[in-house]
Amino acid sequence: MKAAASAPAILHADDKSGSRAPILGSGEHTYEAIHDWGELPRDIAYGNTHGVVEDSQGHIYVHHTVNAVSESSDSMVVFDAKGKFVKSWGKEFKGGAHGLYIRKEGSTEFLYLCDTKRGVVVKTTLAGEEVWSIGYPEQSEAYKPGADGKKPKYSPTNLAIAPNGDIYVGDGYGSSYINQYNSKAEYLRTFGGKGKEPGKVDCPHGIAVDLRGGSPILVVADRANNRIQRFTLEGKHIDFIAGTNLPCHFNYYQNGDVVIPDLGARVTLMNRNNEVIENLGDDSSSKWSDTRKLSRDRFTPGKFVCPHGACFDHAGNIFVVEWVEVGRVTKLRKV
Repeated sequence: MKAAASAPAILHADDKSGSRAPILGSGEHTYEAIHDWGELPRDIAYGNTHGVVEDSQGHIYVHHTVNAVSESSDSMVVFDAKGKFVKSWGKEFKGGAHGLYIRKEGSTEFLYLCDTKRGVVVKTTLAGEEVWSIGYPEQSEAYKPGADGKKPKYSPTNLAIAPNGDIYVGDGYGSSYINQYNSKAEYLRTFGGKGKEPGKVDCPHGIAVDLRGGSPILVVADRANNRIQRFTLEGKHIDFIAGTNLPCHFNYYQNGDVVIPDLGARVTLMNRNNEVIENLGDDSSSKWSDTRKLSRDRFTPGKFVCPHGACFDHAGNIFVVEWVEVGRVTKLRKV
């Protein structure tokens, strides 16, 4: 693990150029967009920034794949609330850093990480110490070898945890199943699978448990089907939610709002009734799939390129991380 040095180099902590930061949204959902937030040490160069969460101390965790030019191979970078570098770790996730989830269990917080390259889900302490890992779902009939002897592809993209501790893993880049485990990481069931009909998914990229109603509901970012799909905790289809193009993941705020990073160049806010409030930084009509490969100076202030992960902090600000080759962390400061 690398701890904070005395004087880390600043990528861009805030808008220090003197130019005014773009304002996004309207009314109660108005935000100042602070792009390239956080003091990044000179030896760390972001790869694709895939996941972001906040802990109870207000620290922000950013998980990235690590750029080829980066001197450090640490995939997890931790900042304090003001964007000052705290520490980094996670060399083993280089190239595969993807889904990121944080959960308080008793008085202790744990991180859950999906590695698409190694095909594992790992539970760690906030310092990166491994508690357990889940590998290939051998116990599932859906993953038995085919007639050719080859195993179905498995590449987990994200996970969610129910109130009882059950873990739901979306095999987004593999075979489009959702695999359920208990709190001890013991296999329970598999559902979903590739398809367009209700109950089937195509790239279940993000997954969350919605606790806003009377009963917990499993919400899936059914990305390649261009929709959000809802399931019971037993894996039965409930319905679809409209309003997104390429939904990646979900994060819920205490007032019932949900933020959805939409890979097609926008961040969508919905209310507790799953109605669209705002599409923030919308540049969906652009050639964003080309822009994501360009240098940082080619990104348009106030516009998103490829939002991949997002989370609210305790004060209602939103952090957005993007699937761009040089990485991008934006703080949407609530104004």
